[in-house]
Amino acid sequence: MTTKERYARVLEWFAETMPAPKTELHYDTPFHLLLAVILSAQCTDKRVNMITPALFEAYPDAASLAEASPEEVFEYIKSVSYPNNKTKSLIGAARTIVDEFGGEIPDNIDDLIRIPGVGRKTANVMLAVVWNKAAMAVDTHVFRVSERIGLTTGSKTPLATEQALVKHIPEELIPMAHHWLILHGRYVCKARRPDCLNCGLKDMCRHYGN
Repeated sequence: MTTKERYARVLEWFAETMPAPKTELHYDTPFHLLLAVILSAQCTDKRVNMITPALFEAYPDAASLAEASPEEVFEYIKSVSYPNNKTKSLIGAARTIVDEFGGEIPDNIDDLIRIPGVGRKTANVMLAVVWNKAAMAVDTHVFRVSERIGLTTGSKTPLATEQALVKHIPEELIPMAHHWLILHGRYVCKARRPDCLNCGLKDMCRHYGN
C-alpha cells in the first residue's frame, strides 16, 4: 500500500464513521475557547468543562480577566492540573490580548504564539476550530495514532508529525482530520489498551499487526 493509498483509506473511513467531528471542549466565544485549550494541557476535557462555566461567567472577555488577581483566578481553576502555572498563563494571555490585539483573538499562528500559554499546538487548535483553517494540532493522541496506523513513520517530534499530515491530507479536510485523530486516540486507539477489535483500521495498523 502506497502512502497515498493509506491516507485515502484512513480519511475515507473517518469520513464515513465520524462525519461531523468537533472539539469536546465547551465554549461560547473564541476567547473562552482559548482559555479552555490552555487549561486542557495535561488535563482532561471533562475536567476542564466542569470548571469553565463559572470561569466564563466571571470573565466574559479579555479585559475583565486582565484585571483579575491571581488569587481570584486560582479559585476557579484549582482543580485542574498545574493550576498555579495556568493561572499565570490565563491572566498573561488576557493582558496580551488586550494590550497588543485590542481585545480580539488574532487569527494567525505568528500572533497567537506571542500570547502567554499558547504554543504551536494551542494556536493550531484555535485556527482549526474557530476559523476552519488548514492547521493540524498535534497532541499525544494525534502523535500516537498517526504512527500506529502508518500516516507517519519514525516521527520524532510533534512538528514532524504535523508536517507529514499537512503534506498528505487535503487542505479542506485538515480541520476535521485534527478531530478525527484526537477522538480516535481518546476512545479507541488508547495508549495502554487500544480497542483494536472495534477499530475499522486494524487491518492496516502496525500496532495491531505486531
